[in-house]
This record gives sequence, structure tokens and C-alpha cells, in this order.
Amino acid sequence: MRRISLLCTAAGLVATALAVATPVKADPFRVIRWDGTGFCQVWDEGIPTQPWPSDYRVMTKPVHTFAAALAVKDHMLRHHHCTF
Repeated sequence: MRRISLLCTAAGLVATALAVATPVKADPFRVIRWDGTGFCQVWDEGIPTQPWPSDYRVMTKPVHTFAAALAVKDHMLRHHHCTF
């Protein structure tokens, strides 16, 4: 029984080390603007589908964090490039 515990502990440590060593790939975010309403939202490029309906325009270059994309959206709201 003790060997099984040691084996499980070793496997857990190896898995943890691999998880920490693997870089996290952050999918970029973009701010999109719906043409009909002027409403802006943050869109995650990691989602395998396109926004629906397709009457939107991409307003920003890729932004690597959600918080940064929200800051860009807030800036666009304050400068009246978007509505709420």
C-alpha cells in the first residue's frame, strides 16, 4: 500500500511540474462594435465561432488580457466611439 501512495505522489509531482513549465497560451481578445446599435463588447478570439449576427466591426488590434480589453472598451466609451 505504501508503494502505491509513493507512486501516486510522484505522478502528482511530475504532473504539477509539467503544468507549471508549460506556458499558458492566452487567446487574444478584441473589442467589437455592432453596426446597428453602436454597442461595443469584448470578444474572445478563442471561441471557435464568429459573433452572430454578423453586422459587427472589429475595433481593436488583439489585446492579450480580458482586463486590458475592458480598459480599451472603457476608453472607447468615454470618447464616444461606442454606446453602452
